[in-house]
Amino acid sequence: MIRVLLADDHAIVREGLRALLAREADIQVVAEAGDGREALRLAQDTRPDVAALDLSMPLLNGLEAARQMAGWERGPRPILLTMHAEDRYVLEALRAGVRGYVLKKQAAADLVRAIREVASGAVYLSPGVSAVVADAVRSPAPAPAEVLTDREREVLQLVAEGKTTKEIAAILGVSVKTADAHRTRLMQKLDIHDIAGLTRYAIRQGIIQP
Repeated sequence: MIRVLLADDHAIVREGLRALLAREADIQVVAEAGDGREALRLAQDTRPDVAALDLSMPLLNGLEAARQMAGWERGPRPILLTMHAEDRYVLEALRAGVRGYVLKKQAAADLVRAIREVASGAVYLSPGVSAVVADAVRSPAPAPAEVLTDREREVLQLVAEGKTTKEIAAILGVSVKTADAHRTRLMQKLDIHDIAGLTRYAIRQGIIQP
């Protein structure tokens, strides 16, 4: 039995995916999450084999949640559900340790197959993005430098979502002083010194949706 965690901030989407997977005798949904932080907590509690994560989730997006799961010793194999077929999204996801990349418009047809292939140790890409990856491999561009740390990307998303430093500290479980230091450091690294500018940057990088 393949144990699956579903994470999407829209309950109706989760219901549809759960109903889709319930038809499969070899797949069991063991947990559902509405944001990336809840997905991380439930993944640690329930130890699923595969985590199907929506890219655009509040508090922590699916890519960052997948990046953290991929770094665990025996974490779930992450699948990203997204509307984006552009090469920068696909390649960044693969670099982050995502094992499956499923376009939402094809999720009904692709997700079951993706879960089975990823659970078996393979990498699955929706047909619409396979050509993108092949083109990138034939004409590789240099990988962008990782400017921000994982924690700074987390803080960036929370700042862009309008959270105060006190709220960020509570969400991350750190002191207000530490949260403020992270925010100051990411502003210095990006040379962006206002919240509106950080929000625009987060949207351009796909960290949040406009």
